[in-house]
Amino acid sequence: MSQKVIPLADQRYLATRPVLPDSLRQPTGELRDALDRPLRDLRISVTDRCNFRCGYCMPKEIFDKDYTFLPQSSLLSFEEIRRVASIFVAHGVRKIRLTGGEPLLRRHLEHLVEMLAALRTDNGEALDLTLTTNGSLLARKAQALRDAGLQRITVSLDALDDATFRRMNDADFPVADVLRGIEAAERVGLAPIKVNMVVKRGTNDDQIVPMARHFKGTGVVLRFIEYMDVGATNGWRMDEVLASARVVERLDAEFGLEPLDAAASGETAERWRYRDGGGEVGVISSVTQAFCHSCNRARLSTEGKLFLCLFASRGHDLRALLRGGASDAEIAGAVGLIWAGRNDRYSALRGERPAVADRGERRVEMHYIGG
Repeated sequence: MSQKVIPLADQRYLATRPVLPDSLRQPTGELRDALDRPLRDLRISVTDRCNFRCGYCMPKEIFDKDYTFLPQSSLLSFEEIRRVASIFVAHGVRKIRLTGGEPLLRRHLEHLVEMLAALRTDNGEALDLTLTTNGSLLARKAQALRDAGLQRITVSLDALDDATFRRMNDADFPVADVLRGIEAAERVGLAPIKVNMVVKRGTNDDQIVPMARHFKGTGVVLRFIEYMDVGATNGWRMDEVLASARVVERLDAEFGLEPLDAAASGETAERWRYRDGGGEVGVISSVTQAFCHSCNRARLSTEGKLFLCLFASRGHDLRALLRGGASDAEIAGAVGLIWAGRNDRYSALRGERPAVADRGERRVEMHYIGG
């Protein structure tokens, strides 16, 4: 009798098969976790591959030519992603972000965008549908994505100086091509555009003011993100973290800033605007100021594992239900049980009791789960 061989890459993170509820109930759109946080945001990773080798995410010494990525058969199909997304929308999700890896490496991604853009909430509203990209393929993909129904886009860009940017992406990719991608996104109406810069002290913190100066007055919202201890391969050290408060100090000294209120509940960025009316910037203080108390995000990996925290070490295998014959009502019930039991708050624990924040298990990597 032949045996099915399951690739090792398919078993790289701990996951449990979700429990089906004893009785099924119609989702109400108001699912809350154990800490009374609603489910509003779903981040879907569509690939674990990327064409950059940024040290804080996919360092080249780990993710080299011999690294085994997930086989195609392990990835959720577009139809499976759409099915899961519709279940999460019934539970109250209002925003879907496509991530990776680099999501634009997934072939025919615009077809998935079109499928998700057709989803509606229980009161008939369209979702906030967005995507995060490194921008390398954006110039050629922007129009197709917009035509398919993508509304907004976020581009990761860690330096304006070309030499610094090439060192950080470790793929010798020029900054000019990313800037062309941003311009293409602006032309087709993927707005407002956000640009995320991960700041590493001593590596690219000299790019804070040049980046701000470049995007000031353009309508692009620049956000500075503290270098995070996601996963276990990026060699994270606290002395390489530049606190967001210091970033704000530099920007205020150069341009003059004043605070803005949060745009939405659960927003991770602290917002500031230029006093002269030149737009706004944001800082995401994922290390120095935990925002776990308002976190309303769930994350679906490219192979269908549901993670409840960016710093999680284990997930819930929704793909097992999708491919095991479970009905939509059963999967909705399982998701309801999972979210209702959620009490994750890694960043808060890290700040309060560093020794107990981790259970010693391998944490999920950024490229696998998305930011």
